[in-house]
Amino acid sequence: MQETKKSELPVLAIDLGGTKILTAIISNKGQVKAKERCLTLADEGPEVVINRILSAIDRLLSQGNINLSQLDSISIGAAGAIDFDRGLVTSSPHLPGWHDIPLRDIVKEKYRVNIFLINEANAAALGEHHLGAGQGVNNLILLTVGTGIGGGIIINGRLYSGVSGSAGEIGHMTIDVNGPRCDCGKTGCLEALVSGTAVAKEAIKRIRQGERSSLTEIVEGKIENITAEEVSIAAQGGDSLASEVILKAATYLGVGLANAVNIFNPEMIIISGGMAKMGDLLLNPARQVVKERAFQLSAQAVRIVPAQLGDDAGVLGAAVFAFQQEVD
Repeated sequence: MQETKKSELPVLAIDLGGTKILTAIISNKGQVKAKERCLTLADEGPEVVINRILSAIDRLLSQGNINLSQLDSISIGAAGAIDFDRGLVTSSPHLPGWHDIPLRDIVKEKYRVNIFLINEANAAALGEHHLGAGQGVNNLILLTVGTGIGGGIIINGRLYSGVSGSAGEIGHMTIDVNGPRCDCGKTGCLEALVSGTAVAKEAIKRIRQGERSSLTEIVEGKIENITAEEVSIAAQGGDSLASEVILKAATYLGVGLANAVNIFNPEMIIISGGMAKMGDLLLNPARQVVKERAFQLSAQAVRIVPAQLGDDAGVLGAAVFAFQQEVD
């Protein structure tokens, strides 16, 4: 791990997403020593979710037989806009009711250790930059493409956070001004067109309009249960509807990536999250759109690759962020 603290104590890192809470003990060499996963159940509101975070921390400490004096800090990567200075989750499309939630102070009040708070996708970008696909790359962009779409930007080897800590919200760039409504309240966002949620919605809509698909058999007629993962399985099995749905999403993804390439001229774009598991089925059409739409010099310079750290990118990046604080 690059530029870590002199401390040899591990960090307890948390990846708070709209679907799951992943908690892990991370050594200062980037090794996952223990891990705990539970559902977020975000619709139950902030208080319930925070209690689930605290319970997950308690379980992990108990599981590893670790007391607080053996921790360097607790570092949280949360889905949403983060006010770094005040330790707030200011808003989150995927955590209903989260408005100016003082998550850092709530956790600090219970555990009395250093607490760090960072955007979930920014954490994933740090994780991949230091320990995954982006090692040795000084200028990169990471997109987490799952339930929603988040982003993180590394410029000259450092995370770019913007003036208010909310840079990298690539999922909420407008791709189609007349497009579907996004969870953020706007219309036509990249997230509303490309996320796993969007892919599932598109497949469900087309089947309900009367189109035939093996997806109906896969979900045993319960069309409302279709997920992006099942759309991918159907496409790999030769289902034309599923293939068309993924191609449409991949095309929109390529448009978003071409915009990012033109703005930032990165050496690498890393695609992480559940949709990244589709591999070239998603990425090859997106790469082709970047080649066609981005400035030629920039398009030739960028590599678009899948992430390497899988579901651990967020907790590893949150730990990197904590270990960096003394160096910074």
